[in-house]
Amino acid sequence: METLLDFGIRLIASIQSLGDWQTLPMKFFSFLGTEEFYMLVLPILYWCFSTEMGLRVAVILMVSSGLNGALKDIFCGPRPYWISSQVTGLASETSFGVPSGHAQNAAAVWGIMAAWMKKRWAWVAAILVIFLIGYSRLYLAVHFPHDVLSGWLIGAILLIIVLVLWTPVVKWIRKFSPGFQILLAFFASIILLLVTSLPSIRLINIGWQAPPEWAAYATEAVSIDGFFTSAGTLFGLLAGVVWLRQLGGFKEKGVWWKLVLRYVLGVAGVLAIRYGLKFIFPESQDLLSWSLRDLRYALIGFWMSGAAPWVFLKLKLAEKPTPHASVN
Repeated sequence: METLLDFGIRLIASIQSLGDWQTLPMKFFSFLGTEEFYMLVLPILYWCFSTEMGLRVAVILMVSSGLNGALKDIFCGPRPYWISSQVTGLASETSFGVPSGHAQNAAAVWGIMAAWMKKRWAWVAAILVIFLIGYSRLYLAVHFPHDVLSGWLIGAILLIIVLVLWTPVVKWIRKFSPGFQILLAFFASIILLLVTSLPSIRLINIGWQAPPEWAAYATEAVSIDGFFTSAGTLFGLLAGVVWLRQLGGFKEKGVWWKLVLRYVLGVAGVLAIRYGLKFIFPESQDLLSWSLRDLRYALIGFWMSGAAPWVFLKLKLAEKPTPHASVN
């Protein structure tokens, strides 16, 4: 393992030696793999472009994020700048390193967008962005090469699984009543929560401590908050889709100013729920706080996929779709 880490340090040092001119563009590409970026883009996809693509992106992102957190807690890998002064940490990270969440989510999210668009240029663009996001994490010295490569591999496997199973699973789910569909969504979120949080719970139970040389950096290496975020958001998204579909859905297309107003109003709602309830709900490492975190993100998911489009319809910012169209 030390040989692998040493190789990674040498490679990252070589990449950084190419010049500081890389810093700004690499921070930009790294931003394309952050939660903040996805929060900005997902509403555009779902509210203004295609509910079908938006839902696929949201689901694969939630599953990938939860899975990535679990794998990090299994491998407990350090980050380059934590263990070596030969490289300069150009970004700050407090979680474990392997596999790279940026690389994994990029492969899953940008891959599923390219697959949905079914255009050669979309695949070329997606592969380029996926590569640059991974490369940026090396340059910033927050990931080793094996972190990025494993992230790409896991993201690609998850992408293939979702592409193969999406249509048959959706057809199977639609055989049931809306109430049972929401119950299935709840069970899916609980399964995601239980499966992904187990490695972290294990580390907590055994009293895991970071090695002294990088303990100061790994301040949030063992935390289950993110698993409640992914599970809650997934449930809210799926429940909102079922509810909106019963109302007849909405038409994503519209005049430009209505699309802008949708986005501004919708994002304002996301921010109000996220930060308003964060101010009200307690934030501690206990069951009540975790449950309220799950609820908060479930409400965010429900707002994005169901409540916000309903508001758009009421405010005449969107129209009902033609009878043959539906929310997937």
